[in-house]
Amino acid sequence: MRLGLSMGHWGRDGGAEPLALALEAERLGYDVVWAAEAYGSDAVTVLSWLAGRTTRIGLGSAVMRIPARTPAMTGMTAATLDALSDGRFQLGLGVSGPQVSAGWHGVEFGKPLARTREYIDVVRSVVRRELVRHEGEHYPLPLPGPGGAPGKPLRLIIHPVRQEIPVYLAAVGPRNIRLAGEIADGWLALFHAPSHTDENLTQLREGRGERGLAGFDIVASVPVSVGEDLDACADRVRAYTALYVGGMGSRERNFYNAQARALGYEKEARVVQDLYLTGEADAAAGEVPFGLIDETSLLGPVDRIADRLAAFAASGVTTLSVIPHGDSYEEKAACLATVAEALNRANI
Repeated sequence: MRLGLSMGHWGRDGGAEPLALALEAERLGYDVVWAAEAYGSDAVTVLSWLAGRTTRIGLGSAVMRIPARTPAMTGMTAATLDALSDGRFQLGLGVSGPQVSAGWHGVEFGKPLARTREYIDVVRSVVRRELVRHEGEHYPLPLPGPGGAPGKPLRLIIHPVRQEIPVYLAAVGPRNIRLAGEIADGWLALFHAPSHTDENLTQLREGRGERGLAGFDIVASVPVSVGEDLDACADRVRAYTALYVGGMGSRERNFYNAQARALGYEKEARVVQDLYLTGEADAAAGEVPFGLIDETSLLGPVDRIADRLAAFAASGVTTLSVIPHGDSYEEKAACLATVAEALNRANI
């Protein structure tokens, strides 16, 4: 199992701490650092900044939003980031949700699977320096020009460091996960519970077909909170979990609320969402059950975390990406060091 750092959004805790954590992860031998974007900081700028400050660690987008950029623009960006980082870039993509897609980018959310499939086809064509022609419902290229004359098909001007940049797909739900197995090089999973992964692995295998899961990277982003008091460890993660279960999306369409319900927390997920959507975020955090946090996080001292790492590995996870939780940089850095030590103890 490889280790990663999920950096989240730049700017919430200032610029110094995320950079320091990325440098610490590199020092500890972590394989990749992932930068997020939603409607705050963008992943591309942050990864460009990290490319100039690091030397070895992989740099991944988790995730670049499909509604935010044309596929050709994303292909250009991927090739540029890969060149700037000497071949260290990993392209994580996701369609986001209806609220961000339509509310922030003004892009309809309909037919997300078909759009994703077309999008990745174009991105790969750009990176391979092919003459880009694409017949599709969502991204027809080239478009007809004025008077019906066709636009000109183009080829990327620069020569990428690699013609195949790894593509990861953030996916929730059976059809999306199956698509990740079919067209991507890896799956970005959130709120991954090792005890409930059989269906997900089945969907990935169906998508992979005869290729199987060998070489396919299953990346689970996992909150980590270190300490002897498990309740105190869970308390550090409550607000994070409540945000996703309660506030990511609408009452009618929240993928993470659906995940919590699928894990057996039907009533609790409804209560957390009701409170969050009425502006009672603190109360919502208080209603997140310990079991949900414990199933989807790494809590406790190093030996307990080592045992849980073994469970994540047994569930198919090949890269565990740490989301460190603590009240200071020192506590978050301790999360990184503890997981690295736990991985050595688990010998996986």
